[in-house]
Amino acid sequence: MRSVTDPLLEAADRLYGLTLPEFTPARDALVKEHKADKELAARLKVLKKPSLAAYVVNLLVRRDAAQVGQVLVVGEALRQAQENLDGAELRNLTRQRRQLTAAVTQQARSLAGEHGQRVTQAVADQVEATLTAAMLDPGAAAAVRTGLLVNAITSTGVGETDPAAYVAVPDAAGFTPTELAEPAPPPPPELHVVPDPDAEAKKVAAAQEKVEAAQAKVDEATEALAAADAEVAELEARSLQLQAEIDELRRRVEELASDQDEVDDELGDAREVASSARQDVASADAARQRAEAALAKLQS
Repeated sequence: MRSVTDPLLEAADRLYGLTLPEFTPARDALVKEHKADKELAARLKVLKKPSLAAYVVNLLVRRDAAQVGQVLVVGEALRQAQENLDGAELRNLTRQRRQLTAAVTQQARSLAGEHGQRVTQAVADQVEATLTAAMLDPGAAAAVRTGLLVNAITSTGVGETDPAAYVAVPDAAGFTPTELAEPAPPPPPELHVVPDPDAEAKKVAAAQEKVEAAQAKVDEATEALAAADAEVAELEARSLQLQAEIDELRRRVEELASDQDEVDDELGDAREVASSARQDVASADAARQRAEAALAKLQS
């Protein structure tokens, strides 16, 4: 674990633990706070606001470090299996990787929702890609651990990712971010004896929000259904192709079996003809020998 001794790292730790709307005002306030230190102020000023996907991964690292640790442990085991060319273990770990990254991505979306940030499926895909990269690539894993990501990570599996290319502070390797507490629940609403004249409008607005939230879930479910239908269609087509090949092979086997029966019948007939011809040859040879003996007797 790396302690926070660098003022820039200390400031970055605070900034990248904030929500996205809080980030820019807080950064600008820090720049003003440290304006006496021109070098530090300049470095603070260029700290980039994280992308939404990077924010969600940073939030996950700060809110559920144990879950992220599990992801990285499975990733290390997967890399060792690849290096050792252990096929069975590699397939098992690959299944675990896909299940784990999908589950952890869903957990990250829930955490973002608790902090008032809606995460679309497209952003969730970037979060899952970042977690997958961290499992496959030690450099990506090091970047994720810092909780200071500014962009989502994708890994091609060729070469190791440079963590400095994705984190706010290039020399943050080994840094452990401050853990975030669960957000406090909102205070209970104040009760008023006087009826609210906007009550009906508020009810309509709340109902509209529920409709929009429900529609968002419908959209996500529709996307998932479309993907599942596409996979089903692809597998059905492959199944039909394989069945057609099996039927063709069976038909060919039946043809060959029929041809074999015909050849066996013809072979039996040919053997009988050959046996009869052999007997005729023997009889003719015996007659020849008798004729030669009679001729020799007459000539003596």
